Amino acid sequence: MQLVLASNNRGKLAELQQMLAPLGVQLIAQGELGVGEAPEPFHTFVENALSKARFAAAHTGLPALADDAGLCVQAFGGQPGVQTAHYATRFGYPQGDAHNVRALLEQMQGVQDRRATMVSTLVAVRSPEDPEPLIAVGRVHGEIAPAPRGEGGFGFDPVLLLPELGRTFAELPAHEKNALSHRGRAARQMEALIREHWL
Repeated sequence: MQLVLASNNRGKLAELQQMLAPLGVQLIAQGELGVGEAPEPFHTFVENALSKARFAAAHTGLPALADDAGLCVQAFGGQPGVQTAHYATRFGYPQGDAHNVRALLEQMQGVQDRRATMVSTLVAVRSPEDPEPLIAVGRVHGEIAPAPRGEGGFGFDPVLLLPELGRTFAELPAHEKNALSHRGRAARQMEALIREHWL
C-alpha cells in the first residue's frame, strides 16, 4: 500500500518510514508528487494534522498520513505548540531548527519550571472525504536542558532532556529515540489502527 506523507520534512519521513515498515507500506513525501504545503490555520495538533492529511489525499488521490507535532512548554501555557516550526520567527530569527533552539533557550533564561511535553498527532485518511480518520497521539514528558546536547535527531531534540535517562533525544541512537519518542508512540498506535481498520 502506498501512503502519501503530508510533509516535506526529511526527518519525519525517515522516522515514520522506519516505524511503519512492519506494515509494508510505501511512504512517499508529498513534495515528490508535486504537492505543496497545506494551510495550517488551527490551534490544535489534531485539526492541523487532519487538514494536512485531507489536503494531501485530495491532491494525490492516495491515502494520506499527516503528522502535526510540537513542543508544549509548561511555563509558557503550552506554547509554542502548533507553532513549533516557526517559533524562532516570533523573536526576529529566521525559521530553522537551530534558531528555534536558540530562541527557546533565550526565553527560558531564569525560568525555574522547565517541564515540557513533545506531542505527535498522526492522522490517516483513505480519501479527502474520509468520515472516519484514524487518529493516534503520542506524548513524551521531559525538561528543557540549559544548553543543546547531542548530534542526532532534529527540531528540539538537542534540548528535550529525558530525566529518567539523563540524556536528550539528540544524544540517543536512532533506534532508542524511535522506541521512546512521541512520534514512536503515535506510530505504534497508528500501525495498530491501520492493521485493524484498513488491512
